[in-house]
Amino acid sequence: MEQMLGAFQSDLSSISSEIRTLQEQSGAMNIRLRNRQAVRGKLGELVDGLVVPSALVTAILEVPVTEPRFLEQLQELDAKAAAVREQETRGTAACADVRGVLDRLRVKAVTKIREFILQKIYSFRKPMTNYQIPQTALLKYRFFYQFLLGNERATAKEIRDEYVETLSKIYLSYYRSYLGRLMKVQYEEVAEKDDLMGMEDTAKKGFFSKPSLRSRNTIFTLGTRGSVISPTELEAPILVPHTAQRGEQRYPFEALFRSQHYALLDNSCREYLFICEFFVVSGPAAHDLFHAVMGRTLSMTLKHLESYLADCYDAIAVFLCIHIVLRFRNIAAKRDVPALDRYWEQVLALLWPRFELILEMNVQSVRSTDPQRLGGLDTRPHYITRRYAEFSSALVSINQTIPNERTMQLLGQLQVEVENFVLRVAAEFSSRKEQLVFLINNYDMMLGVLMERAADDSKEVESFQQLLNARTQEFIEELLSPPFGGLVAFVKEAEALIERGQAERLRGEEARVTQLIRGFGSSWKSSVESLSQDVMRSFTNFRNGTSIIQGALTQLIQLYHRFHRVLSQPQLRALPARAELINIHHLMVELKKHKPNF
Repeated sequence: MEQMLGAFQSDLSSISSEIRTLQEQSGAMNIRLRNRQAVRGKLGELVDGLVVPSALVTAILEVPVTEPRFLEQLQELDAKAAAVREQETRGTAACADVRGVLDRLRVKAVTKIREFILQKIYSFRKPMTNYQIPQTALLKYRFFYQFLLGNERATAKEIRDEYVETLSKIYLSYYRSYLGRLMKVQYEEVAEKDDLMGMEDTAKKGFFSKPSLRSRNTIFTLGTRGSVISPTELEAPILVPHTAQRGEQRYPFEALFRSQHYALLDNSCREYLFICEFFVVSGPAAHDLFHAVMGRTLSMTLKHLESYLADCYDAIAVFLCIHIVLRFRNIAAKRDVPALDRYWEQVLALLWPRFELILEMNVQSVRSTDPQRLGGLDTRPHYITRRYAEFSSALVSINQTIPNERTMQLLGQLQVEVENFVLRVAAEFSSRKEQLVFLINNYDMMLGVLMERAADDSKEVESFQQLLNARTQEFIEELLSPPFGGLVAFVKEAEALIERGQAERLRGEEARVTQLIRGFGSSWKSSVESLSQDVMRSFTNFRNGTSIIQGALTQLIQLYHRFHRVLSQPQLRALPARAELINIHHLMVELKKHKPNF
């Protein structure tokens, strides 16, 4: 038993040592398993990243580039190439096995993409092609260019250079021909250097010189031309020259300028956004690429404008062009296209000096006009003041939309010269009454034209209103002087004596007062009648004549009322002739009959 138990004990101790050994082996095997699983995960990722599936090879080699499958597999190829490059930096030996395959696939993909994009670009060159359609189609394949940038920069540069070369030629030829055809539908009669505000209508010209514009006044009138900067017309479709020629339509320069620059704005915005999206550029790089495409076209347009302006004397056209540019600049800013900013500045740098020069020429022509050379004198509004009124109201109404201080200064200079001119012509009349009629007629006409277009609180309107009021008041006094001058003189003298406390001296004036009362009573009706007729004959504006008659009658009533007050003084109260005084209310009722009705 003892031997048996001893053997059993030794067996148990060997079993326990075997269990311990097994446990140690199991722990080691677990660690090895975990390590192998971790390696397998990492290696699987690496192998998946490096292995080139047959679907990828087939798609790159055989599928046309326009199919979605090619684009998907191209993105896959791009990812594989990036993964291989990354692993190579870490020294992974397996990269060498796939590098050759990927390179051959990359070369094949680059070749196919290059052919496809170049073919699209060459299709722009076909005559009568609307290049915007293939250009829009290219945007669907913008990843192609990104792939070239990442994998074959030389080919990417070749495509970019080809695009720039092709598009710059297309734009240049398109705009050159459009501009040439557009200028053929301009009005044949345009302003010349002699068509200035101060030029007399009957200016003699040489025998062979062509006749001047049928009427110089049309140069200074806005008419419907201002509608070109209205929101509806500003962004209206561009003019089609051959359609206009067929319909024998003609346009002023600002309409052609708007059409040309609206086409330029529209195409430039589209081009800039395409460049940013397709060629993956922004900021200064996008700006440079845009100017590589559009630079020649913009330079040609500037040269054409410069040569046209050198012989342009139509200030309204130039001013409207300035306002068209200001509005187009705002539209470009709203569309977030800064590439044209410099071009707008260059255009304005051509337009502003020309506009100022034409205005200066007009100022000078008015300044140097000699009233004696203008033929017969006439109290009606002068044609030079009519031109000024039309011209000034045109510029003021355009300027109110986007105010500019420089324009107001130039118009101020012109206004001063016209006011001086009106005074110079007025001085040619012999009688003060005729001078005043001439001044009132001219101020009234200028005010009327200005108020049609300009705001009522504008400086010009205010200035002429003051001048008109002052001259009207003086004219009324001049008008009342012949028939009622004695009465005016007496009332002024008597009021002065009463004010100084010397009313006693009025006793010696009884005979004079009696004569005034009887004279007024017998002649006032005929005097008022002839006065009304005289005014209506003198003034071209019926409404103005009416207001002058009203002013004169009001002043007459006030004068007679003051005469009544003087006669109510104690020194003259007992005068027998006072009974012959006309009742002031009766006089007012009678004078109302002379008030002209519309």
